[in-house]
Amino acid sequence: MKKFVVISSIVVLSVIALGTAIAGSQNGQAGQVPAYYDDQLFTINLKELPENAAEAIFAHNKSLNHIYVVEASESPDVEETIAVLDAIQGDGFNPLWQEVLISPPMQFTRDDDVLAAAANGTITLTYTNEVYRCSVVGPKKK
Repeated sequence: MKKFVVISSIVVLSVIALGTAIAGSQNGQAGQVPAYYDDQLFTINLKELPENAAEAIFAHNKSLNHIYVVEASESPDVEETIAVLDAIQGDGFNPLWQEVLISPPMQFTRDDDVLAAAANGTITLTYTNEVYRCSVVGPKKK
């Protein structure tokens, strides 16, 4: 009986590990999404940092980049939009990104256009308390 319990436990743990591997880690390819920067589509890898890490970053790091997004839950009748970055490597890039929500839902492809639309009142930007570790991993995969 003891042998059966051990073997059953191993099988259950193996199934759980396999399910986790199939689902993917946000640290790897599962965290890759498209994002625009200056009208060009890139693939980025991002992972949200824990709340306590975000609080420490806001307190000590004044050079965060911004990732402009439309929350799907805010726009159920609007097609999914693609995030917009305000920098990439070689252009003031910092791997820490503050999420900024765009409302109403609109697709932009340049951060300058996002800021101009906010300045003229076309959209509202909401700076969240969410911080992501983000890297640009390449041009958009086809």
